[in-house]
Amino acid sequence: MSHYCDLAPGHPWHGPYHEKEYGFPVSDDTALFERLVLEINQAGLSWLTVLKKREAFRHAFDNFDIAKVAAYGSGERERLLGDAGIIRNRLKVEAAIHNAGVILALRDAHGSFAAWLDHHHPLTKAEWVKLFRRTFRFTGPEIVGEFLMSTGYLPGAHHDECPVHRRILACGPAWYTRQQPGLG
Repeated sequence: MSHYCDLAPGHPWHGPYHEKEYGFPVSDDTALFERLVLEINQAGLSWLTVLKKREAFRHAFDNFDIAKVAAYGSGERERLLGDAGIIRNRLKVEAAIHNAGVILALRDAHGSFAAWLDHHHPLTKAEWVKLFRRTFRFTGPEIVGEFLMSTGYLPGAHHDECPVHRRILACGPAWYTRQQPGLG
């Protein structure tokens, strides 16, 4: 079985994501929301398709401004469904808008989306999936697992020998700091 670390280096789209983003801790709510929307949109498609459409997603979703997306009405929904630059799936568009509203509520209750994630960490992947299914829309096991791996809440983004893995460990992702005495 090939691993992302074997496939991504040197690739024009996967390479930069693998080297600079995948698995690194994310604490910014806008970046977390973007990653959640992208992972939801990847369902049934290749990650390459999503990476190629990433800039179009940023433009279409107002740079993932959570409050703006949460306030989208029928006009914005129709605009998104007509935008050939993104993945035009009604369930995915509705999930992004709904989930933005959920994140606003989580901010009110916990201070930020990141603080909500930190509040629940550590959980097993199965426990995370249950929590996300109760909280968000369109968040099955693959989406939740990839979202949490990609943002540093679950291990497994890189194999141990990957040079990026060592850089990630130096950043103290949540899954690692909770395992190390005196960290986290």
